[in-house]
Amino acid sequence: MAELLLEILSEEIPARMQARAADDLKRLIGESLETDGLKFSRIETYSTPRRLTLFVDGLPITKPAIKEEKRGPRSDAPEKAITGFAKANRVSKGDLIIRSTEKGEFYFAVVETPEQVTSHLVPLIVEAALFNLSWPKSMRWGNSAMTWVRPIQNILVIFDGKPVNGSIQLGTSYKIPGLNAGIPLEPNEKEIKFVSKTTGHRFMAPGPITVKDFKDYEAKLKQAKVMLDPAERRAKIKRDAQALAKKAKLTLKADEGLLDEVAGLVEWPVALIGAIDEDFMTLPPDVLITAMRSHQKYFALEDANGAMAPRFITIADNETRDGGKAIVAGNERVLRARLADAKFFWDQDRKRRLEERVAKLGEVVFHAKLGTLAEKAGRMEALAAEIGARIPGCDPEQARRASLLCKADLTTQMVGEFPELQGVMGRYYALGDGETAEVADAIAAHYAPLGPNDACPTAPVSVAVALADKIDTLVGLFAIGEKPTGSRDPFALRRAALGVIRLIVENGLRVPLGTIHFHAYRTLNQQGYGRDYSDRIMKERFGRVGVVPQMAYQMPELVAFFHEEFLGFFAERLKVRMREKGVRHDLIAAAFAVEKPEGGLEDDLVRLLARVEALTAFLGSDDGADLLTAYKRAANIVAIEEKKDKQSYDGEADPKLFAQDEETALHAGLSASLEASSVALEEEDFTAVMGELAKLRAPVDAFFDEVTVNCDDPKLRQNRLRLLSRIRATLGNVADFSRIEG
Repeated sequence: MAELLLEILSEEIPARMQARAADDLKRLIGESLETDGLKFSRIETYSTPRRLTLFVDGLPITKPAIKEEKRGPRSDAPEKAITGFAKANRVSKGDLIIRSTEKGEFYFAVVETPEQVTSHLVPLIVEAALFNLSWPKSMRWGNSAMTWVRPIQNILVIFDGKPVNGSIQLGTSYKIPGLNAGIPLEPNEKEIKFVSKTTGHRFMAPGPITVKDFKDYEAKLKQAKVMLDPAERRAKIKRDAQALAKKAKLTLKADEGLLDEVAGLVEWPVALIGAIDEDFMTLPPDVLITAMRSHQKYFALEDANGAMAPRFITIADNETRDGGKAIVAGNERVLRARLADAKFFWDQDRKRRLEERVAKLGEVVFHAKLGTLAEKAGRMEALAAEIGARIPGCDPEQARRASLLCKADLTTQMVGEFPELQGVMGRYYALGDGETAEVADAIAAHYAPLGPNDACPTAPVSVAVALADKIDTLVGLFAIGEKPTGSRDPFALRRAALGVIRLIVENGLRVPLGTIHFHAYRTLNQQGYGRDYSDRIMKERFGRVGVVPQMAYQMPELVAFFHEEFLGFFAERLKVRMREKGVRHDLIAAAFAVEKPEGGLEDDLVRLLARVEALTAFLGSDDGADLLTAYKRAANIVAIEEKKDKQSYDGEADPKLFAQDEETALHAGLSASLEASSVALEEEDFTAVMGELAKLRAPVDAFFDEVTVNCDDPKLRQNRLRLLSRIRATLGNVADFSRIEG
């Protein structure tokens, strides 16, 4: 068995792209090896700012000969198909074999692949991987088809301890022989040959290094000041930073994301500690941290009380003779300039109240078809008050006030310089203006949650404003026809919907999405937006042209269309979220399809998920599984007979026409179950509802075992079909069982 070592050395690879590139390289090489029938015991990839490295162990020296039979067309197939099959497999028609199978007689071709030396296959595998590895942003050489994130300098390929012959043709670039007009460009073929040498650290050990295998490669790189494993670099950065902090009697502020990023910026991490001028310590901690983190990649430090300390830690990629003094001084100088700007912005921004900045939002376009941010803030005011009235502990007027002010910090100089502080700075400015803590906190939290790992607001006013922001965006973009399609979601509406779901579910809120949708849509219409798309929908869906009034919310069929589209979108997002938690998507669909007590589609997510939870447990039991089977059988029979007879059997069955005890028992069971489950449904005790349904298993089973539905007596047959229809109706009160798979 042998090992394969591959290293692509290039200019600096952005830290955010390294992990994915390493995974993609591992996948591409692994798939190619498996496709070629080359089994291996281990495959690993590593990344540094300048190199991607792949190591495969347990590869065979040679690929054994393979003899296999491939099935072709039937024996009676057209001549063209038979000769085409033979040609595709590089055999003559006379070499084909006819064999009988369970599906008939077919031509077979015996294809033999001779033994191959693995080292001869490696160049093709490497070339295919490099050409197929994609990057979020990439470059190309001349007219080459190959792209890479940065210029490649060296490709090391070693198999079984020996260099592999091969190269990558990067295509034609051009060189200019002179500056005079009319002198043609000369082609310059760019080629990178595979070698057995690499280089160490760019500054500390730039000389060439010859290696023979992975163990030798890793050891020599470490001697040359390159730490290959990103996890090892990350651990060293954290360990050394904590040691420096402890020596200064401080604590390193936890920042796992920054740790990951910095580990991708250095090949040989060296932790250094610097100082922050005391003049800047009056700035809010968020400003200090953002200025250090976003632009300089510095780690913040805290004192024993958890307050920001006037020190920072930077990670250099170089060991210097002066112990890093010059590096620290340079970083302190750069940070001083950054913080001087931040302090100027802080002082200038506080000269105007947030409320005075709201008018400036009228100059900022939210969307060309949805108006300005000032108009969005107006819509949010009305919507937040409506939502806040439904959230326990929320003052609707505070929600309204926070909605008015929440976007105002977008006009400040601080947010202009540090966009990631939007909302956060609004909170500081609001507190400085004398706004209540609830209003200020809602301003800071109204963008949250931004993703699945982001904390979800829990304060009532904050939740109301966050919901208003996301729902207004969703309703507005739906109303102008910007619903996501396929993988296209330029306005991140799927993420916004998941945010709404998290806000409602994690806080246990009884917020009817349908009602909230109507209020948001009405407010949008009152501002005069969405009419063009509404006109188009009325024409395409209802065949009516030029009938949409200025206030489209006054048209029931149009509101119903948008309402159904809106809830359907949430149903799909809820399926995605719950699937990650192991909940079946069909149960979500079945619960969403049930009408709520006051009429209309279910739009209370808390009630819906309680129903789904009970339904999941019920269908996991023997009674539930059997009743689902019986339901489908009953529904199928009724549907077939209704279609054949061209009439509905939804009416009540007549007990006087019952001819067998099983009919009477089923009728009594359905009546009792419907009555008991109706009470339990009103109380939202879905576990009790499922318990009532479970009692139907015995009479339903007995009915199907003993009763012939399609009997000769027309009246008896119709009565029995109505009885079966009641099974469908009774279970339909709980969920749409027709949507449940299995």
